Amino acid sequence: MNSPVKVEILVSGRVQGVGYRFWIRNQALQLNLTGFVRNNPDRSVSIVAEGNPEALEILIAQCRQGPPRCSVSNIEYRFQEPVGYKGFNIR
Repeated sequence: MNSPVKVEILVSGRVQGVGYRFWIRNQALQLNLTGFVRNNPDRSVSIVAEGNPEALEILIAQCRQGPPRCSVSNIEYRFQEPVGYKGFNIR
């Protein structure tokens, strides 16, 4: 089994007001990831997730798609050392 890792993801586009955070939370929970998702003042969305590296790669791919009403224009991410989040929350 792979050791858990953390990824910070920044998603830009039409990702606020379209259910993106709730959709991401559902995806993360299905993948057994921990962390959080939040809206940013610049209309982007930040996601911090920890867990199995393969599950994080799936989440990154899902971030590019998003729920039906969203339109992702850009995604940036970087891997880091995990800090031990509990659950996956919307902030």
